[in-house]
Amino acid sequence: MTDTQNKNPFLIPGAIIITGLIIAGAVIYTQSNNSSQLGSVSEQIAPKDSDKDEQPTADSITIKNVRPIDSKDHIRGNPDALVKIVEFSDTECPFCKSFHPTMQQMIEEYGKDGRVAWVYRHFPLVQIHPKAVKEAEATECANELGGNNKFWEYVDKIYEITPGNNQLDPKILPRIAKDIGLDEQKFNECLESGEYEELILNDVEDAINSGGRGTPFSIVIAPNGEKFELSGAKPYASVKAVIESALLEK
Repeated sequence: MTDTQNKNPFLIPGAIIITGLIIAGAVIYTQSNNSSQLGSVSEQIAPKDSDKDEQPTADSITIKNVRPIDSKDHIRGNPDALVKIVEFSDTECPFCKSFHPTMQQMIEEYGKDGRVAWVYRHFPLVQIHPKAVKEAEATECANELGGNNKFWEYVDKIYEITPGNNQLDPKILPRIAKDIGLDEQKFNECLESGEYEELILNDVEDAINSGGRGTPFSIVIAPNGEKFELSGAKPYASVKAVIESALLEK
């Protein structure tokens, strides 16, 4: 690690910045609903093997592309629940902050009996919320040090205390870790390492390839695999209506 890195543990990795420009464009394109413009955004996403894989087109960007849920995902509730909601979120997005309690309420009503599970994936809108990148990494460090329960505890705390709109002081991140019972020194080492940059980048690409053009962006997966889009900070009644519809798809 260089001296510069030691002095600036919260610098944003270059790959995330580049992806942030892609996301910012995608957010703008949401407002215009121009499919050809959306296609030009998708063409900037580099595939894993550019020599073999084709770039996605506007027509191929669909919720059906969402990455299958697996054991590496952060799941709140029963992993075998009938319905899964995959939420792509940005911890500095004020709409995500307002939507988080809605999802918590959903788990209270539908999660305890195994009907619905909540899957959290990262979608930091870097150009407008650059601090969200380190916050996403911080949640992954919490997971590394304390497992899935500490991941969710950390996420809950960030949404509770952040003012939103890129206003959370990065110095608070280690304090949150300490408050939820994690080793602060090990947390700082993890956070400074940047080891979760690729994981976050993969989540971002998953969101964009699935049609995400802003946050929060959620995909509801029914028991039969049918998928429903749930974009924006919808009120609980709207979320409940989609869940009830999904539960009937067996």
